[in-house]
Amino acid sequence: MNKNVMIGLLVGTVVLVGGFVVLAGFKKPARNFTVLAQCLTEKGVTMYGAYWCPHCQRQKKAFGEAWQYVPYVECTQETQKCLDNGVKGYPTWIWPDGKRMEGEVELEKLAIESQCSI
Repeated sequence: MNKNVMIGLLVGTVVLVGGFVVLAGFKKPARNFTVLAQCLTEKGVTMYGAYWCPHCQRQKKAFGEAWQYVPYVECTQETQKCLDNGVKGYPTWIWPDGKRMEGEVELEKLAIESQCSI
């Protein structure tokens, strides 16, 4: 192989690998869902779940640090509350008027349904 072709391939490979390394270092900035969490609290929307539930864990993780503001009932500790509210699966979001959403819900959909902004 020609020396210039080898050098060109080597330089191209280094640039390509370097580009991937740089792009991999850029993370999408985490969104702040505090406004949504506080709005859910103001509207009396509560999530019912269980610590062992993977869908609940993902739902909590989606809120990030704002999770601390979300009204939450741990059904393994407050079993009667969950029974009284007819919780049959996790997570279950319940509004004061009885409206409910069952299963893992995208935060954007939760915001729309609760008329809260993100």
